[in-house]
Amino acid sequence: MKKIRIKLMSPRDVEEFVNIASTYEFDIDLVSGTAYIDAKSFLGVLTLGLKRELDVVSVADDRSFCRRIQKFAVA
Repeated sequence: MKKIRIKLMSPRDVEEFVNIASTYEFDIDLVSGTAYIDAKSFLGVLTLGLKRELDVVSVADDRSFCRRIQKFAVA
């Protein structure tokens, strides 16, 4: 299981992130506290809120996916 911490700053960021996640066949979730949301759901991701640190959890260790979402990564 691969975890990456990200922060989405605007609805446009959410749209871009969801579009990227949606191109992959494997399950991808966003986690905030005890809430797990499907990362391929625009409205689901928006419900977690903007400008918050979120953990991306995926069952696959896909370098392409990690590289594509790197722009949202929190150092």
